[in-house]
Amino acid sequence: MAAIAEIPVIAEPAKTKKGRSKKALQPKNPPASEANIIAGALSEASPAAATLPEISAGKENHESLSHSNTKKTKKGASKGGKKQQAAEVSSFEKELQEMQEKLEKLRIEKEQTEETLKAKEESLKQKEEEIETKDREQEKLKGELKKLQKMKEFKPTMTFSFGVATKDQEKEKKDKKKSTTKRPSPPYTLWCKDQWNEMKKANPEADFKEMSNLLATKWKTITAEEKKPYEEKYQTEKEAYLKIVGHEKREHEAMRLLEDEHKQKTAMELLDQYLQFIQESEKETKKPKKEKDPLKPKQPMSAYFIFSNERRAALAAETKNVLEIAKITGEEWKNMTDKQKAPYEKIALKNKEKYMKEMEVYKQKIEEESASLKKEEEEFMKLQKQEAMQLLKKKEKTETLIKKTKEDRQKQKKEKGEKIVDPNKPKKPASSYILFSKEARKNIAEERPGINNSTVNSLISLKWKELSDEERQMWNGKAAEAMDAYKKELEAYNKKVVAEEAQKS
Repeated sequence: MAAIAEIPVIAEPAKTKKGRSKKALQPKNPPASEANIIAGALSEASPAAATLPEISAGKENHESLSHSNTKKTKKGASKGGKKQQAAEVSSFEKELQEMQEKLEKLRIEKEQTEETLKAKEESLKQKEEEIETKDREQEKLKGELKKLQKMKEFKPTMTFSFGVATKDQEKEKKDKKKSTTKRPSPPYTLWCKDQWNEMKKANPEADFKEMSNLLATKWKTITAEEKKPYEEKYQTEKEAYLKIVGHEKREHEAMRLLEDEHKQKTAMELLDQYLQFIQESEKETKKPKKEKDPLKPKQPMSAYFIFSNERRAALAAETKNVLEIAKITGEEWKNMTDKQKAPYEKIALKNKEKYMKEMEVYKQKIEEESASLKKEEEEFMKLQKQEAMQLLKKKEKTETLIKKTKEDRQKQKKEKGEKIVDPNKPKKPASSYILFSKEARKNIAEERPGINNSTVNSLISLKWKELSDEERQMWNGKAAEAMDAYKKELEAYNKKVVAEEAQKS
């Protein structure tokens, strides 16, 4: 029994650190040294006959103990494996959730980056468009600068006989005119001149102010008969003055009209010269590009070009540049013999013959088209001439009708015995609008020389409508002043006519 109790103690060390494995533990055979020790112990304890049944019984006990131990280890291992599996599953789920969260973050970042990229692309496109527009504007400005530089080179052949009068010169002329023709002094001033010396003798200590006051009080006491000679003198002087001023005004207006006509003529001539200069400069700078006719047959290729086209595909496959290909083909063509060049030259000759035939057909077509165009132009010119002649006839008819009506009216006036209008009779003054239109017409003619009369009238009416109340009052004041002057001139003229008629009678 002692030997049997010792057997499991020896077999137990084989179980160390094997409980965690998933596989079932198998009983290990004891090594040779241990087996010998056990055999020696058994031989010492009992004799050989008794040992055999005891050894078999020990073996059975050992097997049952080992089997029970393996069952216990299996149960422990299964429990530990389940816990480990649960822990692994939970950790795996956590990792999955983390991975999904990371994927969502990456997706959001991807969308944001795509949006930023799109915004950058749009901004780049806008910048490119802005750069293109700026380049176009710069090109336009360069062209305008070139035109301005050419304008500096423009030297007209015109000579201004009258000369352009500046504002200062006009002011000087006005001042001179004012100084030469003095206005007549009124009757009160004439009387003051006569009475000044007498009044000064009576009041030697009196001032200029006191003298003027004394004369004013005396003038009030004078009768109408005493004032009459001074008034008559004033009227005669005034008539003479008005005649001189009227004559000077008419001369000034005539000279101004002449200058305006001359300016218009010179402006038109200058414009023609400038247009010719621009045309010549454009011809010099801009070389007109010949428009290629799509129907015109293309020139055939030479033998060398046919050969180079054949070799280009093979050389391009070897990843060589255009310059390298041209050099290689040129060297190969030079090294080729006449027999090697012969097939390419034959192809070139055939293409040339075909091209010559096509060119003959093309030239015939062009000649036919040019002849038809000439006929159309001649017919169009005939129609234009007919229209021009009809317009000329209409103009002549209208002119003759106007002349006849004028002659008829003059005859009727003579027959009726109507009075002929006196040229010395003062004319009615212009209205405020007409005065404004005269000045506006000058400015428009200076700004836009050679403009049509109808457009000038429309521009003047627009400017008149745009005037403020203050500006209109100024023009109305000028018209009122002119009207007052006209009334005075008319009174003087009527008196003169009455006096002349009285002298005749």
